[in-house]
Amino acid sequence: MTISALYPGSFDPLTNGHIDIITRAAAFADRLVVAIGAHHEKKAFLPAEARKTLIEDEISNIAGHIEVMIFDSLVVDAARGAGADLLIRGLRNGADFDYEMQMAGMNGALAPEVETVFLAASPGINYISSSLVRQISSMGGDISPFVPARIAAAILKG
Repeated sequence: MTISALYPGSFDPLTNGHIDIITRAAAFADRLVVAIGAHHEKKAFLPAEARKTLIEDEISNIAGHIEVMIFDSLVVDAARGAGADLLIRGLRNGADFDYEMQMAGMNGALAPEVETVFLAASPGINYISSSLVRQISSMGGDISPFVPARIAAAILKG
């Protein structure tokens, strides 16, 4: 049996927490698709194409078959389109769990053939969020402890 998984998110920007989940999901999925949600109504910190390129560069050294795509549809439609059996969701805390359980229920009703799998963030990075990284960066703070070096450089370059 081949396991194909989709890890959706905005990845705006990609954080060390995302890298943690990608690395761990790639260890058990035969194929992992990192799916960047591009919502036209939401102003992105980094353009979707730039996020895709940065993610591809950053994950090139992670073992496993990993692809990166951009989607602007429902997550379950992206999963179906990518041929994924699993949705990977990272959990940092109890609030994430409550939200993600609701989303898993909705996604399960829309696409019962796609199962959601939760991965708890590794200790020491479970406090990192893209929204906090964006806030720190917009106020001139140092984001290097929270994102890969390539990402920090791209954000500084603007």
